[in-house]
Amino acid sequence: MANIIESIFHLEKRELNRYAREADRVMSYEKEFRALTDDQLRAKTAEFQQKLKDGVATINDIKYEAFAVAREGAWRTIHQFPFKVQIIGALVLNDGNVAEMRTGEGKTLTATMAVYLNALTGNGVHVVTVNEYLASRDADWMGNIYRFLGLTVGVNLASKTSSEKKEAYACDITYTTNSELGFDYLRDNMTQSVESRVLRGLKYAVIDEADSILIDESRTPLIISGGQKSAASQYVVADRFVKVLKPEIDFTVDIKTKTCNLTDSGNDKAERMFGIRNLYDPENQELVHRIHQALKANFVMHRDVEYMVDKDRQIQLIDQFTGRIMKGREYNDGLQQAIQAKEGVEIKQETTVLATITYQNFFRLYKKMSGMTGTAKTEEEEFEKIYNMKVITIPTNRPIQRIDDVDYIFGTHQSKLKGLVEEVKARYEKGQPVLIGTVSVESNEEISALLTKAGIPHEVLNAKNQAREAEIISHAGEKKAVTLATNMAGRGTDIKLSDEVRELGGLCVIGTERHESRRIDN
Repeated sequence: MANIIESIFHLEKRELNRYAREADRVMSYEKEFRALTDDQLRAKTAEFQQKLKDGVATINDIKYEAFAVAREGAWRTIHQFPFKVQIIGALVLNDGNVAEMRTGEGKTLTATMAVYLNALTGNGVHVVTVNEYLASRDADWMGNIYRFLGLTVGVNLASKTSSEKKEAYACDITYTTNSELGFDYLRDNMTQSVESRVLRGLKYAVIDEADSILIDESRTPLIISGGQKSAASQYVVADRFVKVLKPEIDFTVDIKTKTCNLTDSGNDKAERMFGIRNLYDPENQELVHRIHQALKANFVMHRDVEYMVDKDRQIQLIDQFTGRIMKGREYNDGLQQAIQAKEGVEIKQETTVLATITYQNFFRLYKKMSGMTGTAKTEEEEFEKIYNMKVITIPTNRPIQRIDDVDYIFGTHQSKLKGLVEEVKARYEKGQPVLIGTVSVESNEEISALLTKAGIPHEVLNAKNQAREAEIISHAGEKKAVTLATNMAGRGTDIKLSDEVRELGGLCVIGTERHESRRIDN
């Protein structure tokens, strides 16, 4: 076993050494390109495009020079100059692999070199992020580099019309979320006219937070549904029935599979309630289904955890990995209606599946794909087996200053919350900014009430106020700032720290409980 581990280590070291030599070739253009005027540097883009169009050069032939152009373009527009380790990361991305880079090492800037190079083909590059906030931010921020160099940049959001989406995808580089990209693919496959399609092919994708999208959510189905009439009263009756049942006596809950089943006692009560001889006769199939969905809605699905009720009394689903509202998404197979009955809101039409695909199957349609994340090494075997992508750990540019403390275990939930408030208060009085992570809106609001009671000013970030995300995050690293957030603030979030805050110990991050995925905790 030791020999196998040692051979893997040496293999990766050899690969990194190769990438380091390639990075040196990119850096060799530094003085030459620094001497060029803006127009001369921009002209390099047209020169590369012509070479590729005429077939006198390939992507690999112009790779080092193109990376150097993108690097110089970054310096002239956003005043950031990619380090050698970031060039190595970009080379890994260009080879269709996953670059594992630690938090704060500049993944967003790293991607620009690989994105610029591949966009020169004119086939379109998709930069995929986990939420619209990041897609908009990066399209605006990194877009400065591409636009300066003569490329077009678009951003694809759920609120855009079909013509606006088509325009965004027609750009050389398109920033989008994984969900909206997948739904656009499904909608394109449902349309009968080629002109109505918004996508122009799946050539190359750079996926930010690749472990979240390609591993954690890999089997998550994207579903487009259509209406199907079903009386709302049927869901209300099923809801009223399950609410009088007794757990473990009339029904059981399987936490692992998130399902509920009636016991013999529950079956007897159902037959008496609905005046039928045998609940499991074929003609009662729909009734059994509605009862099971009502059980799941009441005893498995939790308000402010899996879903929330918005100000318009509509059920909104919450993404368990990002903590965000999944706009336009609904549970199918009657579960959405069962939850609506449970919460006493308007019951909408039940839906049937018209088109579906999982993220795993969708992203495997790309001709070339690469990914970035801070946490992928633990899933390296799955990346290689499913997507044929290697995970390369990129060295840090500077020594890591982050201190990972041990977990604190409490005997009760209340004692844990008391300990949390005491810890936050001590840090707050010292002036050190604190970011508190929770796994649900429900937990988020419970802790917020305790902080208010303790007289600790704080900001709350969860699915209910995600419109204020940019504003809240921009202040999270300031002196005496206390921010309480779901895992909305966990991925792709850039919290800036002042020199004064660094002297106070930097940002203190406190996780209130472990997440389903250990990589979110990491």
